[in-house]
Amino acid sequence: MHNEFNLYYFKMMKVKKLNNKPIFLLIPVLLIAIVAWFSFSNFTSHQAKETSSKKNTNSHKDPLSKKVVVSPSPSPSPSPSPQIVKMNWPKPRHIKGVYCSGWIAGSTKWFGRLLKFIKATPVNAVVLDVKDDEGTLSYKSTIPFVQEIKADVKKIANPQKIMATLRQHQIYPIARIVVFKDPYLAKQRPQWAVKDSKTGGLWKDRKGLHWVDPHNKQVWDYIIEIAKEAITLGFQEIQFDYVRFTSDGDLKRCVYPFSNGELKEDVIKNFLKYARAELKKYEIPISADIFGLTTSSEDDQGIGQQYEKIIANVDIVCPMVYPSHYARGSFGLRNPDRNPYQTIFKSIGDAKERSAKAESTAIIRPWLQDFKLGSYYGRKQIQAQLRALRDLGIKEWIFWNPSCRYDRRKYQ
Repeated sequence: MHNEFNLYYFKMMKVKKLNNKPIFLLIPVLLIAIVAWFSFSNFTSHQAKETSSKKNTNSHKDPLSKKVVVSPSPSPSPSPSPQIVKMNWPKPRHIKGVYCSGWIAGSTKWFGRLLKFIKATPVNAVVLDVKDDEGTLSYKSTIPFVQEIKADVKKIANPQKIMATLRQHQIYPIARIVVFKDPYLAKQRPQWAVKDSKTGGLWKDRKGLHWVDPHNKQVWDYIIEIAKEAITLGFQEIQFDYVRFTSDGDLKRCVYPFSNGELKEDVIKNFLKYARAELKKYEIPISADIFGLTTSSEDDQGIGQQYEKIIANVDIVCPMVYPSHYARGSFGLRNPDRNPYQTIFKSIGDAKERSAKAESTAIIRPWLQDFKLGSYYGRKQIQAQLRALRDLGIKEWIFWNPSCRYDRRKYQ
C-alpha cells in the first residue's frame, strides 16, 4: 500500500509542475484523494478479513453439526463405514484350510508352492496373517493409527493381487488377527500394556514378549479397525487368535491397568460380543482360536477362555487340539502326542457334547497338527486326526504348520 501511495503522490506533483500552477491550489485536492484512498483501503481490508474469518470458521465445522468436532483421545481413528463392503465370494460348503504367514503370502516362490499344494488336496481355504503375534500387519495399512505407530510391515507388497489370486483359484480367505499378545503395540503405547508389579515396567512372558491389557477398550477398537480393513480387502471371515489373558511367565507379577474387577472370562466374552456386534453389519462370520484344553475344562484356566461363554459369542470356534500340547496322562493317554486319533477324538468329543448341551449354533472347526514337537507327524498322523473328526461327524478343519510348507502326500 505504501508504494501505491508514493506513485499517486508523484503523479500529482508532475501534473502540478506541467500545469505550472501554484502548489497551494493543489493541496486540497491532494488531501481529499489521500482520505478517499485510506477509506477505501480500510473498507476492502475489513471485508477481506471478515471473509477469511468466515472461511476458516466453516472449515472446522462438522458437515452434520454446527459444533466443532474434536477428538478426545489418541484412540484409533474409525474407518468410514460406507466404504466397507463385503466382497461377493463363493463359500465352500465345508471349510478345510491351512495356515499361511504374511511372509509366505508375499513370496512369489513359496506362495506359488502353496497354491499348487492346495490344488492337489482337499484344502479349499487359507488362514492368512493380517496381524501376527509380533504385533505387525502384513501389508501397508491405510488406518491412520497403524500408520502413526508404524505397525505395518510390507511382507505382502500387493495384498489386492494376493486376494485376486485366491479368488481366481477359488480359495476361501480367512483373516487371522492376533489380539492381546502384541509386543509392538505394548512398546508404542506402554500405558496400554500389562505391567510388572516388581519392576513397574512392561511385564514379559517366558519368551520376553509383552502383552496389552485385555480390559482396555482402546485396544478393542484398534483390533476392530484392523478387521474392517481386512474386510475391504476381501477377507470373508475374521479369526481372532490370542484372544485371552497371559498364560506363561511370572503371572503373579501381572498388573492390568484397566482392570475394573471383572472376571477374566467375562472380559474375553465381552470383547468377542463387542467385535461381533461391530462387524455384524458387514455379514462377516467371527471365529476364535482357543486352547485345546478349554473344550475339556470347566473353568477358564486363568486365561479367560470359558467354553460356553466363547461359543455364545462367535460363529465358529477353533480349538487348538494339537496332540503335542497335551500333558502326559491327559485323557488317560500315556503320551497324547503319539496318539493323535485318541487325542482328537476325546478333545473334540468333549467340545461337541458341551456345544450340544448349550444348544450352540457355533461351528466347531479345530486346528490340527502338521508339525513336529516331539513326535514326527507324517501322513499317518495327519490322516489319524482327520479320521477322528469324521468319526465324530465334524466336517471342518484347519492345519497349523508354522513354516507353511505342506506336503500334499500327507493329505491325499
